[in-house]
Amino acid sequence: MTCEAKGNPEPEFRWTKNGQEFDPFLDPRLMKEENSGTFVIPNDGNLTEYQGTYRCYASNKLGTAISKEIEFIVPHVPKFPKETLDPLVVEEGQPFTLQCNPPKGIPPLQIYWMTINLQHIEQDERVSMGLNGDLYFSHAVEKDSRRDYCCFAAFPRIRTIVQKTAMSVIVKTTNAILERRPTLLTPSGVKSEIQLVKGEDLKLECIAEGFPTPKVEWVKMGHHLPDKAKPESHGKLLIVSAVEQEDSGKYMCKAKNTLGEVVHYFTVTVEEPPEWVSEPESQLSMIGSEVHIQCSASGTPQPTVTWKVNGVPLNGQSHLTLNNLFIAVYQCEASNRHGNLLSNANIMIMNLPPMILTNEGEDYSAVEGKGVMMHCKVFSSPPSTITWSKDDSSESVEGPRFTIHENGSLEIYSVEREDTGQYTCLVKNTEGSSAIDAMLYVKVVAPEDQQILIGTTAQLSCLAEYDKSFSNDFELLWEKDDMEIALNYTENSSQWEPGNWKELHRVPGNHNSAVLKLHGHVDYRFRVSGVNSVGRGPPSEPTERYKTPAAAPDKNPENIKIEGHLPHEMDINWEPLLPIEHNGPGLEYKVSYRRQDILEDWREHMVKRHSFVVKNTPTFVPYEIKIQAKNNQGWGPEPKIVTGYSGEDFPSAAPDDVAVEVMNSSVVKVSWARVHKDKLHGHLGGYRVIPQKQTFKSHGDKQTLTFPGDRNHATVPGLTPFSEYSLIVMTFNRRGNGPGSHPVNFKTPEGVPEKNPIFRVTDVQKHTVSLAWSQPLEPNGILTGYLLEYQLINDTEDVGPLQTVDISNPDTTKWILRDLEPVSKYKFYLRSCTTVGCGPVVSEECTTTLETSEGHWKISEALNTSKTFHIIDGLKPGTEYTVRLIANSWDKNSSIFEDVITTMSTGLASIHGGISTQGWFIGLMCAIALLTLIVLIACFVNRNKGGKYSVKEKEDLHPDVESQGMNDDTFCEYSDNDEKPLKGSQHSLSREIKAGDSGDSLVDYGDEDAQFNEDGSFIGEYAGRKEKRVSTEIKATVQTPA
Repeated sequence: MTCEAKGNPEPEFRWTKNGQEFDPFLDPRLMKEENSGTFVIPNDGNLTEYQGTYRCYASNKLGTAISKEIEFIVPHVPKFPKETLDPLVVEEGQPFTLQCNPPKGIPPLQIYWMTINLQHIEQDERVSMGLNGDLYFSHAVEKDSRRDYCCFAAFPRIRTIVQKTAMSVIVKTTNAILERRPTLLTPSGVKSEIQLVKGEDLKLECIAEGFPTPKVEWVKMGHHLPDKAKPESHGKLLIVSAVEQEDSGKYMCKAKNTLGEVVHYFTVTVEEPPEWVSEPESQLSMIGSEVHIQCSASGTPQPTVTWKVNGVPLNGQSHLTLNNLFIAVYQCEASNRHGNLLSNANIMIMNLPPMILTNEGEDYSAVEGKGVMMHCKVFSSPPSTITWSKDDSSESVEGPRFTIHENGSLEIYSVEREDTGQYTCLVKNTEGSSAIDAMLYVKVVAPEDQQILIGTTAQLSCLAEYDKSFSNDFELLWEKDDMEIALNYTENSSQWEPGNWKELHRVPGNHNSAVLKLHGHVDYRFRVSGVNSVGRGPPSEPTERYKTPAAAPDKNPENIKIEGHLPHEMDINWEPLLPIEHNGPGLEYKVSYRRQDILEDWREHMVKRHSFVVKNTPTFVPYEIKIQAKNNQGWGPEPKIVTGYSGEDFPSAAPDDVAVEVMNSSVVKVSWARVHKDKLHGHLGGYRVIPQKQTFKSHGDKQTLTFPGDRNHATVPGLTPFSEYSLIVMTFNRRGNGPGSHPVNFKTPEGVPEKNPIFRVTDVQKHTVSLAWSQPLEPNGILTGYLLEYQLINDTEDVGPLQTVDISNPDTTKWILRDLEPVSKYKFYLRSCTTVGCGPVVSEECTTTLETSEGHWKISEALNTSKTFHIIDGLKPGTEYTVRLIANSWDKNSSIFEDVITTMSTGLASIHGGISTQGWFIGLMCAIALLTLIVLIACFVNRNKGGKYSVKEKEDLHPDVESQGMNDDTFCEYSDNDEKPLKGSQHSLSREIKAGDSGDSLVDYGDEDAQFNEDGSFIGEYAGRKEKRVSTEIKATVQTPA
C-alpha cells in the first residue's frame, strides 16, 4: 500500500480501513517504511482479513492531504459446485440449452465447451455459445447425443482452469421434423437496455431457435450500423469495438427463416467516467480576501462533486467561495458509478513584503549582438510588480529588445555596446518594496589567432569602429610583421567581398560608358577590361574609391523555414541578407504572421537576428508568414507570403479496426482504419506495428516495424511459427508516437522446425553406426518425428542410393543403423518434422571399421520388473563397458537407461612403484618356493610307498564341469519367448535379490486418457499393470588411456 507525500514540516501519515482508523504499526505482520506512509502486506498467510477499502492521510500543521480510496480484494479460487446432472433427453428437432453457470472470479473470464478428450464442441449456425457461457442448440439432431459435454472456465489472471461435471444429452429420433418459425433463446422479451462505458466493446447477441435454422440480421434504427461494427458467431453476435457517444442509440436484431421472423430491440447508452473540466488549483492569498476554488467535472451520468477540508467533509458545489480563510488543504472529489477523481488544493494565507532571492551585485557579461538574461527572483504576498531601470534612471527600460518575464528576469536581445551599465530591479507590493543592483558588461569580439594548413586559405577580419565625422580621414591598412602589405585582389571570385573583383556588367565594344546597378552604402573601385573572342585583356588601373549613398533594402530574406519543436510554439528561421545587401546601416527584419484558418489581423515583431519564436500558438494550425527587411533609409519591397504550421504534439488517437490476416507461419498482413487528421496533431509520419510474442510466464521480446506514409495495411514478416502474439498499431508524427491500438491476439500456424543443434556419431562398428541428436531449439510446432537418411559416399562425385528411416517418436534422440558395409564411408542426414513438413537438414559423416572391436553385446536373462537393481559379474579389470537397460519389446535402438563405466585395475602394486626390487619381497618369494618344493618331495615319497587311488572313480564321482564340453544350453538360440535371451549372449551369474519398496516401472503406465479433476487440475490415471520383462545389455570395449 503506497502512500508518499512531501511538505514542510515533514508530514505524518495515517490510514483508514472501511472508514475506521487503521494503524499499520499495531500489526507486527505488516512491514513498514521509515518517513513514509507505505506499508507492505506479506503474502504468507491469511490475506482475507486485510480485505477492505483503504485511504491514506498525510498531515502537518498546514493541513491534511488525502489519497484516493484503494480497494484491496483477495480472490478466492473459483470452483464449480459438486453436482450430479441427469441426462438431458430431447426430441430430434427441438431446441435445448446446456447451462454452464461459471463460478465468479477475477476477470477476464473465458468459457470453452469441449469433450472429455479436450476436443472443442463444433459451433455453427445451429450451435453456438452465448455471452453468458451457455451452449444453445437451435434444434437437436442425432449427432448431438453424447455423454461428455464439458464446460471449462478459464481465469488467465490467476492461471486457473476449472471444469464442470460432464453433461449427457440423449436425442430421441423421430420420423419427421416439423418446421417452425423462429423464437429467441436469448435474450428474453422484446427489448433490452445496455449501458457501457466509453471505450469498451459493445456486444449484442441474438440466438434463435427454429427449423430451418434461422438467420440473424442487425440494424441500427434510423442510422447505418457503425463502420466498426462486426458480426461474429455466424451473425448471432454484433461487436462494436471502443464505443463512442455516437454509437448510442437503438439497435434491432431480426431472426428469420422461411416460416417467419422474430425481432428484439436494444437501447444502448454509452456513459463516461468523470473527467476534469476545471481542476482545483493551489492558491496563495492575503488575509481578509476571498478565495474561489473552481472544481467541475464532466461524465455520464453527471458526476457528483463533494468537498473536504483536511479530509473532513464540507458542503460545496462545483465551486467553493471561502471568506473566513485559514491555511488548509481542500479536496474536491468528483464521482459517478464508473469512477472518481480526487484533487488536493493547498490554500496558503499570508501577507509578506517582497523578498528578493537573487544575490545583490551580480555581474553579467554579454557579447555584442548576442542576448543576455539578468535575474530577479522574488517571493511575496500579494504578488509584486517588478520594474528594471538603468544607471539610476527612474524610468523603466523599454523597447522591443527588452522583455521582463513573469519570474522577474530581464532579457535583452541583440546586446549593443551602449547597454553596458548598472541595472536595478525594483519590486513592490502592498506590504513594502525591495531592490537589487546588477552590472552588465558588453564585450566586442576580438580578432583571434589562427593556425591553418599549408595550401589552405586564411581569412582575417578587421571590424573597426570610428567617429563618422572623420570618415574622409579614415584609412584601413594591413601589416605583416610591422611591414605594410598590399592586398592581392581575386579575379571574379564566387563571393563578392572586400578585396574580391567581380564582373558586374558587359557593354558593346563601341560603348565608352555604362550604367551600373550597385548596392547602397558600399565602397567600390572599378576597372575595365576589353574582351574579344579570344579572351579577356588586361584590366585598366582601378579608380579611386567611390561610396554609394545608403538606400532602403532592395530584397527580403529568402529560404524561410517554419518549424515547430514544441506543441505551443512556432520557430521561424530565414537566411539573413548578406552585408553587401543591407544597403545601409540599422538593418532589421519585420516578422508578420497570422492564422490561415481564421480571419485575424497580422501580428508584427521587429527583430535583428534571423530567427523568431512565436509562443502560445494552438497545436499544429496553419499560419501565413512574411518577413520584410528594413534599415534606416526605409523598408524593403513587399514580401512574399509563405505558409507553415505551428508546433506538433503527439497524436491523440489510435488506429481502429485493427485486423490480422495470417499469410503463413511467419508472415501476417495487418490492416487498420486510418487515424483522422484532426487527431494527428502534426504531419503524418506513418504507422508503427508492434508484434509481441506471448509466453506462458511473461511477455516476450517485441519488435517495432515502421511503415512511413498514409496507409492502412502492412505486411509483418519474421514471426515465430506456432506462437501466440499480441499486436498493436500506432501512428506517429515528427513529435513522436501516438497511443497504441487495442491489442489484437493471433496465433501463427505450425511451420517446419529449425535444424537440430546437435547431431553426432557416438559409436562406429563394422556393420553398425550409433547416432545421437538433440531436439531443435525452436520446433515451430508439435514434433511428429524425424527423417533420417544415409548413403554411401567416397572422395569422388559417386554416391550410393539414399536410404530413408522414418522415426515417428519425437522423443527419440538415438538410433542404431545396422547392416552397413564394412570400411565404407557414409553420410547421414537428419531433419526434424512437424505436420507441415520437415525442417533444414543437418549432416554427419563417418567410416565403418574393418573388424568388430573386442567388445560385443552381452544380454542378461529377462529381469522381473519388481527388481530395482542387477549385479553384473565376470567383467575384466581395467576395461570400459557400456551398460544399457532396454525393454524386450523395443527395437533395441532406444534405451531406458545408458551409462559408461570402467572397472578397477588389479595392478595396485604398481601404484607404490617397483616392489619386486625390494629385498623383503625377494626373500618372501624364495621362502615360498622352498616350502613348495618340500611339500612336493613329501608327496612323491608318499606315493612311491604304494598310496594309490582310482582316477576313474574320482572322475566319475566328481565330474569336471569344464570337461563336459559345450552343450546346447551354453548359447541359447533366439526365440520370440520373452523369457529367452538373444543368441550369442551368456547367462549372467546374477543373484536374485528381493525387490525394493517400489514396484513402479516406466513401462507400467497405461494409455488411459488424461482427465480433469473437479478442481480443474489435470490428473493421469494408472491403467492395469502390464507385466513386461526388462533386460540389460553390456558392451565391453578395450579401455584406452585418456
